[in-house]
Amino acid sequence: MQWKGRRASRNVEDQRGRSGGGGLMVGGGLGVGGIVIVIIVMLLGGNPSDLLNGGASTQQTQTQSQSAANYQGPAEEEELADFVSVVLADTEDVWGRIFQENGMTYRNPKLVLFSGSVQSACGTASSAVGPFYCPGDEKLYIDLSFYDELKQQFNAPGDFAMAYVVAHEVGHHVQNLLGTSGKVDRLRQTLSKTEYNKYSVKLELQADYYAGVWAHYEQGQNLLEQGDLDEALTAASAVGDDSIQLQSQGYVVPDSFTHGTSEQRKSWFYKGFQSGTIEGGDTFGGSL
Repeated sequence: MQWKGRRASRNVEDQRGRSGGGGLMVGGGLGVGGIVIVIIVMLLGGNPSDLLNGGASTQQTQTQSQSAANYQGPAEEEELADFVSVVLADTEDVWGRIFQENGMTYRNPKLVLFSGSVQSACGTASSAVGPFYCPGDEKLYIDLSFYDELKQQFNAPGDFAMAYVVAHEVGHHVQNLLGTSGKVDRLRQTLSKTEYNKYSVKLELQADYYAGVWAHYEQGQNLLEQGDLDEALTAASAVGDDSIQLQSQGYVVPDSFTHGTSEQRKSWFYKGFQSGTIEGGDTFGGSL
């Protein structure tokens, strides 16, 4: 992706180098098994409130420790921080234009860069949860070490794989502004977990579609390089529920899917990439 020397977003909060509190706790502790569960449930934009609420005690969240104000990471990390800032700026331009064309006003989200753990309006999270969006404060949260996970654990290298991650989380922000995520969240009170999971999958696939819409506009401005689209499709496929479950436990439990299969995620991203319109992303089939 051609990004160097281009506009970077001002809506970035760099909290790297400081601790966000006690970290995420699941069932009293977070071992390797807990991390796997968290990744399956929340990777790439799941609703963090399920596992974040009650994660850290009030005392823990009130006693944040902060390191030196001028955090300086390795050169590769600093370049990645610059990159995601440019990607965020591009999403601002694209969604601002789309909302305006549809008679609406787009409100830019904030992107919070953190390391280790972070405090959000949805609770305290460790980097093990992966990137996430919190509707309570309209912020995207990303530990840049996730880039290494994409390359090493999920075999999804390339800068545009990381761009897909950012665009997916922005897709959740779009859903929040349109009221879609709120409608889905209210279904928790009336549906069984299995039935609700089906709506969660639809929500995630729509965010993938919106990420594809953004990529469509990037291509239209000749910002994509050879292989970029393949990088995004590989990343979308790598984080499918079936792929993650096979990797982590050796078998698949479809009723527990919350994000969609590898094929579904890749397919909906590509649909958005082809159409470039917000109207084509009704993954709910009018059921909301």
